[in-house]
Amino acid sequence: MAQVLKASEENLKRAAEVIRKGGLVAFPTETVYGLGGDAFNPDAVARIFEVKERPTFDPIIVHIADFGDIKRLCREIDERAKILAEKFWPGPLTMVLKKSKEVPDIVTAGLDTVAVRMPSHPVARKLIEYSKTPIAAPSANLFGKLSPTTAEHVNEQLGERIDMIIDGGRCPVGVESTVIDLSVDPPAILRPGGTPAEEIERVIGKVSFIHRSDEPKSPGQLKKHYSPRTPLRIIRGEMDVGHGEKAGLLAFKRPDDETARKFEKIEVLSSSDDLNEALRQAAQNLFSALHRLDHAGLDIIYAEQVPEIGLGRAIMDRLRKAEGMG
Repeated sequence: MAQVLKASEENLKRAAEVIRKGGLVAFPTETVYGLGGDAFNPDAVARIFEVKERPTFDPIIVHIADFGDIKRLCREIDERAKILAEKFWPGPLTMVLKKSKEVPDIVTAGLDTVAVRMPSHPVARKLIEYSKTPIAAPSANLFGKLSPTTAEHVNEQLGERIDMIIDGGRCPVGVESTVIDLSVDPPAILRPGGTPAEEIERVIGKVSFIHRSDEPKSPGQLKKHYSPRTPLRIIRGEMDVGHGEKAGLLAFKRPDDETARKFEKIEVLSSSDDLNEALRQAAQNLFSALHRLDHAGLDIIYAEQVPEIGLGRAIMDRLRKAEGMG
């Protein structure tokens, strides 16, 4: 069983030693908890795939603590990458660039590109610094299942499979990073996430969107992902809860009494009247709310749609993939 340790300096140094010796450590980032191993140790990365039951055709994001580290990972760093890094790093943005020969093929699923990001969470940054190596880290969950935003979520899914969990509290953003492919022109967003596309376009101009691929260049591109065990259905048009069905509701805003009476359990994502703040709250609460609904013994979870602007695009991407309609 993994040790679950508070994010003290002493424990982060212990965790870094585990990483350096080829072990696996789950740790908080601003987006979700990551499952980290030494990015330059193929055996450690292979164990990440094994522990998560992740297909080896799905590349892993590499996390760095300093922009200088990108030179070890990438053979081409163009002006757009430098501009985006200056504006959004550290933060929830992953860039796909041409990889260096030093990066093991298992990290990139044999592709000639590598996905890199610099997290803003202080615990993640310290762990990378103490480890003295970039850390390959997908989300710390079983492949395709709900993403973890607390140490408890990690322990539930992977506690018996990994070496250590660093508990840094709840992840403040709550959805994974935005992934932008800079190896193509125009740049393509492969996964909407914690950095809104509108903000990226204000910095580097128009981008395209590639939401799905059977041969992914980054995580989160498969049709079904981020899924609870309980079937999930997005509400489109009139909602019709089946007779005798134990149904839960993932609501964007608090429902009226008539609607509420139809459901066994309701999770409300936001209480704010300001749309941008409401979407920020919804993103932060999304996976925790889905975890609670998934543990409620329901037959089905109904999910309300949110406006697809800003963080709303990332929320709807996760819901469509949870439904299996990604």
